[in-house]
Amino acid sequence: MRSLDTARETSERYHPGLVKALAEIPYAEREAAGSPVIDLFRAHDGVALLVPVAYGGHGADPLDAVRVQRALGALSPSLAAAVTMHHFTAAMLYALADDDTGRLTEAQLSLLHSVVPEQRLMASGWAEGRTQQNILTPAVTAVAVKGGYRLNGSKKPCSLAGSMDLLTASIAVPGAGGEPELALALIPAASPGLTVHPFWGNDVLAAAESDEIQLADVFVPEDLVVRTSEEDPHRIEDLQNAGFVWFELLISAGYLGAASGLVEHVLQRGRGSVGDRTDAAIRIEAAAGLLEGTARAVRDGVGGEEAVAQVLVARFAAQEALNRAADQALELLGGLDFIRSADHAKQAVAVRPLAFHPPSRASAAEALLAYFNGEPLDLS
Repeated sequence: MRSLDTARETSERYHPGLVKALAEIPYAEREAAGSPVIDLFRAHDGVALLVPVAYGGHGADPLDAVRVQRALGALSPSLAAAVTMHHFTAAMLYALADDDTGRLTEAQLSLLHSVVPEQRLMASGWAEGRTQQNILTPAVTAVAVKGGYRLNGSKKPCSLAGSMDLLTASIAVPGAGGEPELALALIPAASPGLTVHPFWGNDVLAAAESDEIQLADVFVPEDLVVRTSEEDPHRIEDLQNAGFVWFELLISAGYLGAASGLVEHVLQRGRGSVGDRTDAAIRIEAAAGLLEGTARAVRDGVGGEEAVAQVLVARFAAQEALNRAADQALELLGGLDFIRSADHAKQAVAVRPLAFHPPSRASAAEALLAYFNGEPLDLS
């Protein structure tokens, strides 16, 4: 498939040998708990994709990032889902770090300078970038103590739970007037009181390490908490918007890859009629066009609620096209293929969880409809 070949070529530019290394592992092993795919990702400089060049990274733009995610998802949907959390966290934090207005502390900048040299993976407890979440009920509570905060709570599921070096978590801290204020804590995985517990019970996406992270009186220094200030009142809002757009693009691209891989098998084997194969391929190409078009728009400067609306439209339309393409591909591959191996059936099912990532289509419907009619976009 031409467009999937382009995605692989893009991956090869940034991570030479990664696609080949993944392909050499049987699919069942790639997608099982304890899979080596995350280690391979780290070994091939995967953490650097969205890290700016000034911090030792590749500084990939949104279009290339979508294509790399698609290439990984075609081979390991688990890996694509897991590393989305690292990538969108990187996109959020380095957007502030790349700003000349001093929006991050020296400790925060030092941590970000260590990500690529030390190949540090970042997991997310940021509610997957959901905009305008209720800060009065965060998943993790924070109590101010001398020099910082004590954190308690849990994040479940949290991808990369077993491999992460850093957890980012949304917390509520007292604002200037005493009211709760959203902030972001940067928590080293080795912090005393941070533990990982089994949570994921499904064979699908089992290699994503999506388990529960518990925090019990975990201390985080003040200078590792990103929060607003009088001089920069939009700091956290900017984080939310950037994280949301990147998350939706990257997670959708991974599932696009899973469906693309299935349809590619259909095309290579010549299964079904010419019309059948064309229908499946058109659905894949339509989804790819939507996501890549949105990525180009973000690359070229579209931001704010316009970017959020565009990425949601692309995600929901792609979601429907990918489900239909995966179902059609599995049918066209035939009964003997299904009987001989569970690989393709599992890959088809692995397309479905895109619907479970927030926001759901139902929860976003009213806000999108209001936006289409000229009102502000409010996903709260």
